[in-house]
Amino acid sequence: GQRGPGQLLFDIGIVSDFVGNLTQRNVDKANAGTFFGRENRFFPREIEVNLYGRIDPYAQGHVRFEFAEEFEGGQRSTRAKLAEAFFSLLDLPFGTKLSLGQLPVRFGLLSPLHREALPQADVPNALLRFLGEEQFREAGAELSWVAPLPFYLEALAGVWNGDNATAFGRGSLLAPLVTGRTRTFFELGDTSAVQLGLSGATGETAEKRRSTLAGFDLKYKLTPEAWRHPLLTLGGETFWSRRKFDVTNDESIGEDRTRHRFGWYGYGEIQPWKRWAGGVRYDSTEFPVNPGREWAIGPYLSFMPSDFLRFRLGSKHTERSHRDGFTNNGGSARVVDEVFFQTTFFLGAHQPHPF
Repeated sequence: GQRGPGQLLFDIGIVSDFVGNLTQRNVDKANAGTFFGRENRFFPREIEVNLYGRIDPYAQGHVRFEFAEEFEGGQRSTRAKLAEAFFSLLDLPFGTKLSLGQLPVRFGLLSPLHREALPQADVPNALLRFLGEEQFREAGAELSWVAPLPFYLEALAGVWNGDNATAFGRGSLLAPLVTGRTRTFFELGDTSAVQLGLSGATGETAEKRRSTLAGFDLKYKLTPEAWRHPLLTLGGETFWSRRKFDVTNDESIGEDRTRHRFGWYGYGEIQPWKRWAGGVRYDSTEFPVNPGREWAIGPYLSFMPSDFLRFRLGSKHTERSHRDGFTNNGGSARVVDEVFFQTTFFLGAHQPHPF
């Protein structure tokens, strides 16, 4: 219909995601749990205010403000920040789309998702170690293209500042972060489908050393006939990191070396009823810089009273091969046991999530 004076030309939506966790005293002391610095607390992980809509018939825009409790410099605080602000040109030649601004980099399966859209209460360990808690949010440009083929095939490339301090951190277009991704989708009969993706990123660290990250992801859904939700969902990702670094010990000052690191996770979820779902995830990853590795396993159970409210209960057991980096304040977190409680609710408009 027609819009009159004073009517909004865009949608507004609010998402509130709260998380609580319980863990051992020594893990709390070391600030080395999954939500480091917020162990044994119930806190706002992410409160989103989303504004989005059509700018004109050829472009759409999205702005997202985020409020969250963070831990930095030994202090907890609730901070507000501009998480995303970008526009997309939808009607470019050859079926391409261009997005400009600050937006989630589409690298892998879960990294582009907002936290409330994750299949579990926490971020998989491999994703956390290789990309950090904030995941991939960069300022730059992304060009995507859907190939005119009988099957679905999407390719995209991006150029960014490289502000992600965990994996890159140079933060300059003089040495930009360059990313790429291809994604395909196949229906396996009338009741199931699978999505496959390959991702790559290369840039420089704050020390001006080359860092390269590659990933492969897979997601499968089984939806019986006449069902409105999937009965079975399987997903997983693998990551491979190649990073140069400068040795600073007394024996080889100034010597460049290269580290190769690998990590992966996989999860399965079953949803026999519309309002109930449960699953388990397994993580195994090396640390990108420090020696050692860790593995974790975590079951979870979700209850959705409606499409706008969700409760989730889960646990997680983590074991690390080394204590290095997990012994702050005299604590120790080589073995970690945690219980998570998550509650999420939606107000106003909410965009659908991808497959």
